[in-house]
Amino acid sequence: MAHPIMFDVDDPYLARLRAICLALPEADEKVAHGRPTFFTKKVFAYYGGTVKGDHDPEPYGRSLLFCPDPDDRPALVEDDRFFEPAYLGPYGWLGLNFRPAGSVAQVDWTEVAELVDASYRRTAPARLVRALDG
Repeated sequence: MAHPIMFDVDDPYLARLRAICLALPEADEKVAHGRPTFFTKKVFAYYGGTVKGDHDPEPYGRSLLFCPDPDDRPALVEDDRFFEPAYLGPYGWLGLNFRPAGSVAQVDWTEVAELVDASYRRTAPARLVRALDG
């Protein structure tokens, strides 16, 4: 049984995130479990998520799920904008909820790009990380 689509293709938050993710070497996008995922050999970012025990797609539907640098994780979890996503949280992943920003223009897209970059570096093959640095 296919998962229902849980995003709007015209979502401006998704458009900004897509531009950041697809600018990385050999990054691609597919829909998995009803949500956009960005990957090389492994997924490095998801758009939208849920928290454990609450599968309502709305509260965190406009979020970036990413695998942070372990050194950065303690500071990130202290920030109220970040949450531990269902299923991925036990593997060290975090979510950044875009909704509290209030609008696309208020999201710190430089911060988002840095988080995506860190996640990409943790999941992409070494040759792609070298290409990113080159």
